Amino acid sequence: MAVGGLPAAMHAVAKPKPLDPGLPCFEYFELLEDAAGLLDLPEGDASRAKSQWDTYEYVNEAKKWDGLQAPSPADEARLKDLPTKPPKSKPVDRIYWTWIQAKKKDSKNWSNWDHWRDARFIRNSGNDPRGKAFEKKVIKDHGLTGKDWICQKEVIFEDPDTGIKHRRQLDAYNQKTGKILEVKGNGELTETQKPKDRAWAKDPKWRGTSWKYVFAEPQTKGTRDFIEEQRRAAQANSRGVTEYNYRSDKVEKAPSGGVRYKSANMQPPGKPGIAGGGASDLIRESRPSPKDMKEFLDRKNAADPKRLSPRGPGGVDFTTLELRYVGKPQKGKGLDYGFSAQQDPTGQSGWGGKAKSQLISDAFFTWLALTPEKFWVNLNPDQPDKIMDAQFGKTDAGRVLLESDLELKKDFASAMNPAKRPEADQYWKSLPRNDKGQPCWFQVRNWIEPKEAVVREENGGIHILDTPLAVKAQYLKIDNMPGDPYLCDFNEAEKKATERRMNRLIMPEVEKQVNTSPRYADLRRVYTARVAAEFIRQQDAKEPTDYRKIINSNDVSAWPLRAPNQDWKREKTYQAYLESLKKGEESWEHDAGGGPYTYSVGGVDFSKQPKRNMNKARFTAEHRYLPKQTRTSVQTLTDNTKDDERNLLLLGGNTATTDTGGGDGDGDGDGGGEPDPTPTPTPTDKPTGEPTSPAPDPSAPGNDGGDSTPGSGGGKPTAPAEDPDGNLAGTGTGIPIGLIASIAAALAAAGAALMWWKRNRGRQSAE
Repeated sequence: MAVGGLPAAMHAVAKPKPLDPGLPCFEYFELLEDAAGLLDLPEGDASRAKSQWDTYEYVNEAKKWDGLQAPSPADEARLKDLPTKPPKSKPVDRIYWTWIQAKKKDSKNWSNWDHWRDARFIRNSGNDPRGKAFEKKVIKDHGLTGKDWICQKEVIFEDPDTGIKHRRQLDAYNQKTGKILEVKGNGELTETQKPKDRAWAKDPKWRGTSWKYVFAEPQTKGTRDFIEEQRRAAQANSRGVTEYNYRSDKVEKAPSGGVRYKSANMQPPGKPGIAGGGASDLIRESRPSPKDMKEFLDRKNAADPKRLSPRGPGGVDFTTLELRYVGKPQKGKGLDYGFSAQQDPTGQSGWGGKAKSQLISDAFFTWLALTPEKFWVNLNPDQPDKIMDAQFGKTDAGRVLLESDLELKKDFASAMNPAKRPEADQYWKSLPRNDKGQPCWFQVRNWIEPKEAVVREENGGIHILDTPLAVKAQYLKIDNMPGDPYLCDFNEAEKKATERRMNRLIMPEVEKQVNTSPRYADLRRVYTARVAAEFIRQQDAKEPTDYRKIINSNDVSAWPLRAPNQDWKREKTYQAYLESLKKGEESWEHDAGGGPYTYSVGGVDFSKQPKRNMNKARFTAEHRYLPKQTRTSVQTLTDNTKDDERNLLLLGGNTATTDTGGGDGDGDGDGGGEPDPTPTPTPTDKPTGEPTSPAPDPSAPGNDGGDSTPGSGGGKPTAPAEDPDGNLAGTGTGIPIGLIASIAAALAAAGAALMWWKRNRGRQSAE
C-alpha cells in the first residue's frame, strides 16, 4: 500500500519565541529616570581605585536553611514515594523531598546531604539575586538611567563563518551609541556565552558597536585569555572590546526563620552562636580533609556548569589561617574579629577551615582564662616533673606548644649537620678541643621567643600586622645526659664565644623554619591569638567587657582538647623527647675528629614578647586601606589591597551581628537548576601598655606543674600602665633563664633545648 506525504501541519516547525525587547534600565531596576551616577562609565580599560572598593547586598532565600541537617531514615521513608512536592506549608519536607529526587536522578553527585545543601541548594539559589544586585549597582553607580540604556534586551548574532545564529541576552545596551555591557558578579565568563560573543565580534551587522566586560571579582585565567582573543577579533572587524574591573564584594543576606548554621568562634560561653559573617559561610563549606574537599568542589562544579557562583572556600588556604584583628570589645555589642589566609588561585584548597578556626578561638580563650604563670612548657631530662601546667595540658594551645618544642630539635639537628650546611661545618671547626683533639660538646638550651611584634591600635581595635619569632641558644649544664658525649669544662669566655657563633651560624636557619614551615603553622596560629587575647585583657582592665568572667578564671573546661587529639597526654610527648635523646636525630662524619657523631636537641622557651604600636603615619603609608577592608571582611570575604600582599584574603565576623536581611520567599525551592542569572545586577598612637605579669621559672621551687584550681585567679585585672615611648612593653626578663613564659609570649614553651652529640660506636648511622 502506498503511503502519501504527511499532512502539512505535521511538517510545521514551531515559531521561535519572539526576542525580548528588554526594558529601560531605570524601569527594570526601579530607579529614577536620568538619575545622576557617582561616576562616568570609562571609555577604555579601567580598574576601580582601591579606595573605592565597596560592597553590595542581596538576599539568598535558601540560605536560611544552611543549618538544616539531613532527614532521618523515617523522614526519607515517608517522603521518598510522594509523587509531587509537599505543600509550601511544610518547607522542610519540601527541601527533603527535593534532595531525595536529586539523589534518585544523580546518586553519584547528590547522595551526600551536606554536599547537596551547600553546593547546589543554597549556592544556586543565590546566583540570580546576586547577579541582578551587582548589575543594579553598576547601572545606578554610573547613572545608566537614560531612555537609551536598555536592560535584558535579546538580540541575534550570526557567525559568518558557520552561519549559526546565536540568541543573546544583553545585560545593558545603549541604543544610541551601540555600547554593550556584560556584567559579571564573579570573575568568570560562561562557556555557553563565549560562542555567542565570538559571533558578535565577526557579525557585519554589528560593525561599529563596542563591548565592555564588567567584573566584580578578579578574573580567572580562562576569562582573561578569552578577552584578549575577543580584542583581536573585534579590532579586525571594526569594533572594540574593553574590560572594567569594578571591584565590589558581595554581602549575602538570609531571610528570617529557617534553621541556621551558627558559629561559636570568639563567642564567650553562654552566648548563642551567630549566623553569618565573612568567615562563617566559608568555614561551613570547608571540609575536614583534602579528599573530602575535592569531593565537595567536584559536586559544586557539577551543580554550576556555567560557573555562575562567586569565589568560595576552594580559593582559601585555611592551613595559613591566623587571627589578625579584633575590634573594640564593647560589652553587649559583640566583638569584630578578622582572620587572614593565603589565596589559592587554583581554587583547589579550602579544607580544614573548621579545625583551624576552632584552634584559634580555643587558644584565644585559653590565653584569657589561665593566669599568666601557667603559660609555659618544658622538655628537660633533669625536670620530668615540670613538663607543663596540668590545666594548660588539657588544652590544644598547650599541646601545640609542647609538640612544637619537640619538633624544634629536628630542625636544630638538621641545621647543625656539617654535611648539609657550610655554616655548620664552620661552627664545628670553631669548637674548643679536648686533650685528644676532639671538639668539645657544648651543652645548650634553645628557645623560641617573639621578636618585636608590630601592631596598630586604631578606633578601639588592634591590627596584628607582623609577629616574627626568634630562635636563640644559650649554654646550659645538663646532668642527665645519655651516652658518652665529649664533655669539656668551658670557661666563661669560651661559653660566650660559642654562644655567639651558634646564634650567628646555626640559629638563623632554624628561625627560618619556625617562621615559615607549615610544621609550625599551628604555633604561629596560637601565638597571634595570644597577642589578641592580651589586648582584650588590657581593654577589660579599663572597662568591663563580655570576656570579664573568663579572664583569670583558670577554668578551661569549655575549650578542651579537640578531636583527633582528645586523648593526647603531655607525658607521651615527654617520652618521645627522651627517646630522641637516646637515639639522636642526625648522624655524620666530620674531620674535626672523633666521628661519626649522632647529634640530638630538644626544647623551646618563649620568655618574652615585645610589641610596638606602629605610628599613624607609617600605618597610613603601608596599610592605607586595611581598616576599610577589615570592616568589609566582617561581612564577607575580601582581599588585602597591599601590593606585596595581593594574595592575602581577609575574612571575619562579629560575635553579636547576624546576616539576616529580609526576603519574603519560602526559600525552599530546589536551587538545583542551572539558572543563567540576569546579571543586573585614624586616631592616636597611644601604646597598648604593659602586658600582665610574666610566668615564673618552671625550674624554681614551688612551681611543680601540678593541677591548678579553676577560679584561683579571679578578680578584676589590674589596669596596664602606659608606655610613654609607644612600645608595648616586652614581657618577661631580658635574660632567657629557666623557662620564663609570659602572657605576651603567647606560646610559652620552656625548654631545655638540649644539644648533645654522642660517639656512634660501630660507625652506624644511628643507634
